[in-house]
Amino acid sequence: MTTVKTTDLDPGRLAESARKIRPPFELDLSLCLYSPQDNLDSMQHPLVADFHHYIKHEWVPAPTPSGSRRVAILIPCTKFKPYSTSREHRAINQALLEADWLPDGPSNAPDELKEVLDEGESTDLLHDGPLRRGKVYLDRFVLSEPLGMVPYPHIYFWRGNQSPATSYDDPGLFEARGTSVAPERSDCTAVPLGNGKWRWGPAERQAYAETHNILAGIIRESLVRLAPLYQAVGAWVSPGLTHRSFLADDEFRRKEGLARSRKGTDGPVRLVGVLEDAPGLVTMMPAQEQLEDARHRLAERLKSEGRNHTPAAVRGIYARGDGNDTPLGLPETLTHLTSWLDGL
Repeated sequence: MTTVKTTDLDPGRLAESARKIRPPFELDLSLCLYSPQDNLDSMQHPLVADFHHYIKHEWVPAPTPSGSRRVAILIPCTKFKPYSTSREHRAINQALLEADWLPDGPSNAPDELKEVLDEGESTDLLHDGPLRRGKVYLDRFVLSEPLGMVPYPHIYFWRGNQSPATSYDDPGLFEARGTSVAPERSDCTAVPLGNGKWRWGPAERQAYAETHNILAGIIRESLVRLAPLYQAVGAWVSPGLTHRSFLADDEFRRKEGLARSRKGTDGPVRLVGVLEDAPGLVTMMPAQEQLEDARHRLAERLKSEGRNHTPAAVRGIYARGDGNDTPLGLPETLTHLTSWLDGL
């Protein structure tokens, strides 16, 4: 394992990471993970390893009344922490509220977080407990690099302290950005492209694959343990991204064109997802046909609102979620999530 002191890191990069953590929470400088190698090292970070053990072996949802049922959804981690303050999570939570999934019990959200809400947004969007509709309870989990899977009750605090889920910055597994590298590391094999971007080398791809499979294993072990408590588990994750890959089996990879392996330092390393060893455990959403439906209905909405609805404009607005960060936050997409819940 290569260890890099935070003093070796670019102060500008650290400042950017700190801006992603909303007050009153603060960035943990030891959890700035800028490359696949940083991510692989973080699997041995004491706080991360402790959380992995906790989610795999200890966490259970709060008791519910006799005769009630539980369902769960897995949603992505976000650039800004806590996750609930991101526009994507606020859009998801707003859709759930509008579908009559209401907060159950008190919230641990600090008052300072209310500052991120837009005028008219309810503080219920920041609630970290289960949601309830009638006799059905909905638990939310966040798929996270480097934590694996974070129950929503721990997005703010864990064991009486700031949660590691609101302490880290991890852009290190996003190859397409061209910046997910750590040139200061002695094991960096990334190639500079001359435009401020980098192309991963074999060490980056090797570390990505190893980290991917470790985290997928943690998620799988956690879900297999918890599955008997839930009527159904759904995953609301974007096609083509790592969260989807964490869950996908080989057949799903072929269907959606997801990478099946990465060429590492000693040849190809197969990527293994949750469904590989636990078929049927998770319902993956949105499906490709649901996304196509969302794009079509988005174009119709833009037209009805008098906004630019050319194909290029629709593609751009769709990609940004019309202000909600990603397509997962579009109301046209979220109808498929709430419809899935309605059908349970």
